[in-house]
Amino acid sequence: MMTWLQQRMIESEQEIGIGRLDEIDDPGCREFEIGEGDWPFRGFVVRQGDAVFAYQNFCAHVGHPLNWSPNKFLTKDKSAIICASHGATYEIETGRCFAGPGSGGSLRQVELSIRDGIIYVTGPTSM
Repeated sequence: MMTWLQQRMIESEQEIGIGRLDEIDDPGCREFEIGEGDWPFRGFVVRQGDAVFAYQNFCAHVGHPLNWSPNKFLTKDKSAIICASHGATYEIETGRCFAGPGSGGSLRQVELSIRDGIIYVTGPTSM
């Protein structure tokens, strides 16, 4: 039997489609928001070939968004995710911070699926 809090958390999650896989550069990223108001849940997906990974847009080191520019989350060589503020660098496949401040921390993964070429993410409707 679920507790009230567990039920509330499930009810406050939402699945959204964020676009077609072939619309995202390879490698490349796309931001998304789930929910409305002042505190929607903000995240991003990273495409590498046919693989796609989704994370909350929240630096494990300082707790603010990773990017300064829309859809810009990757290092110059596009081999890793980087925080624009302090240079914390994360593995694309796992979200684990391997360099810079916050080493050993991880980005929060977001549930993701691809159906008929469209990327869907599921997450909370607020931060």
